[in-house]
Amino acid sequence: MKVNQVTRCVKHANLKCFKNKKLLILLYFLTLLISCSQDEDALPEPMDNETRVINYFKEIALGFEYGNLSHVTRKWTSDMRVFVSGAPSSELISELDRIIAEINDLATDGFQITVVNDSLQSNYHVFFGRGMDYAEIYPSLSNFVINNSGLFTVSTNSQNQLTRGHMYVDIEREQLNGQKHLLREELTQSLGLAQDSYWYPDSIFQSEWTVVNEYTSIDRELIRLLYHPDMTTGLDEDQVDGVLREILNVE
Repeated sequence: MKVNQVTRCVKHANLKCFKNKKLLILLYFLTLLISCSQDEDALPEPMDNETRVINYFKEIALGFEYGNLSHVTRKWTSDMRVFVSGAPSSELISELDRIIAEINDLATDGFQITVVNDSLQSNYHVFFGRGMDYAEIYPSLSNFVINNSGLFTVSTNSQNQLTRGHMYVDIEREQLNGQKHLLREELTQSLGLAQDSYWYPDSIFQSEWTVVNEYTSIDRELIRLLYHPDMTTGLDEDQVDGVLREILNVE
C-alpha cells in the first residue's frame, strides 16, 4: 500500500531587523509582491453563509500547502491516538485537552482523539520542545525546524485516509500564547484541513502569523463538515461541492 508523507511548516513569528540599506530596499519590494499576492487571495464578496462555508472548505480542505498531492479531501477514518512528549507546561496540557474536547464534539462520523501514555499505542505524536530536539527524533526535518517554530507531518494511504502523524511546538522561541496557537493550528490542520488562507483574520487557518487561540464559527463548521458521516475521502472540488450542499440543505 502506497503511503504519502506531507510536512507543513509555520514560520517563527519574530522578524529580524535588517540594518543594511540594500536589504531594506529588497524587503520593501518583497512586501509589495506579498501584498499583491494577498490581494489576489482576497475573500470573494458578497456571498450567503452557505456559499461562504463551502468556498472556505474548498480553500482549506483540498490538498496541502506543500507537496504535489492532488487537491482532494483527506481525513482520519480511525481514531487519532495522541502520545505527548518533550517538556509541556501544565497550561499546554490543559490546552491540548481543551482542543481535543472541542474537536471530538464537532466530529459526528465516529472519529475521536484520545491521549495515550504508551507511544507504541499511538498513531500521532505531539512534541513540545526545541526544534533541534524534535529533529533528533525525526532527522528528515532537520532543515525545517531551523526557521519554523511549529510544523506537522501526516501520512496518507492510497484511499486518501490519514493514518499517522506527528507535530511539534517550539517552547523555547515562542511565548505561551504563541505556543497555544501553534498547538491548535498544527493539530487542527493534521485533521486534513491543511491549507492556509488570508480570507478570515481570526481563523485558525489564517496565513499571517497570529496568536488566535479559539476557533471561529466558520473554523468549527469546517471541522464539523469534514468529520460528518456523509463526507468521504478522495473528493475533488466539484464532488465536495455537491456533498457539502446536500449536508447543509438537509440541516
